[in-house]
Amino acid sequence: MPSKDNSVASCAQQILTQVKTVVVGKDPVLLWVLAAILARGHILLEDIPGVGKTTMALAFSRVLSLSCSRVQFTPDVLPSDVTGYSVPDSAGGMRYQPGAVLCNLFLADELNRATSRTQSALLEAMEEGQVTVDGVSHPLPKPFTVIATQNPTGAAGTQLLPDSQMDRFMVRLSMGYPSPKDEAAMVLNRQGGNPLHDLIPLMTREDLTAIQDTVEETYLSDSVVNYIVSLIGATRSSPDILRGASPRATLAVTAMAKSVARLRGRDYVTPADVKEVFAHTIAHRLILSPKAEAQGKQPQAVLQDILAAVPAPRLR
Repeated sequence: MPSKDNSVASCAQQILTQVKTVVVGKDPVLLWVLAAILARGHILLEDIPGVGKTTMALAFSRVLSLSCSRVQFTPDVLPSDVTGYSVPDSAGGMRYQPGAVLCNLFLADELNRATSRTQSALLEAMEEGQVTVDGVSHPLPKPFTVIATQNPTGAAGTQLLPDSQMDRFMVRLSMGYPSPKDEAAMVLNRQGGNPLHDLIPLMTREDLTAIQDTVEETYLSDSVVNYIVSLIGATRSSPDILRGASPRATLAVTAMAKSVARLRGRDYVTPADVKEVFAHTIAHRLILSPKAEAQGKQPQAVLQDILAAVPAPRLR
């Protein structure tokens, strides 16, 4: 763990330097994933198979000393596989057998191949940090983050995630294909073995929790709060949007803006931080109007129009 005198930004740089040895050429995505983790959020990675989503999640878990559990979702995965179940014990009572989600970093691989019932089993864990089995609540370890991957809609064997679950992901990201140069570097990096095995833990779970607390304490002025609320309100009144962002989305934008501010070396949020995180945090939560869809508009473009239309405050 870096010394206590070091800033969140310097700690983050050391983390990213380690992860980049495994995931080549995806620096912006790695930055967003780390920002979401520091903001105590959950990440949805939507992409084609084989571009490194699982490898990235494992890399972060090793560098941050997080206990990691992975479930490869298929239609026959049961909710109890995720949350756990009760089994008889020797005393004649019932003993709780923890499920896969009882960890620090839960990797839900191809989540949209699971049944709706199994997908919904994650809702309580993601929002409340606990699971309830047979009427008894079991708290999850802290820190806790879900990194879920899903194949693009329409791929074989997939179904849409419920809107209520989409709203619980702080950001939705896509890695995409690597460039030829990065793909060649990836091949060369693996000639001596898997670079995942060479990653060095940089901090303990307690250290990560302390950094998350520091991020949460980042100063937010009244003018910036009003700016965030105005942007969210604009999504609810836009003619291009059938259903705007929820109050949960307001909190997500706030948390991500704080995290990005700390990664930039500041202890206060600026309107530029809000603009930077707005589209990544909001796009997957929106439902466009039929007219906007018929015109071929995308959520990202609609949100950019909102950013252009809502005046940003000037900090003194």
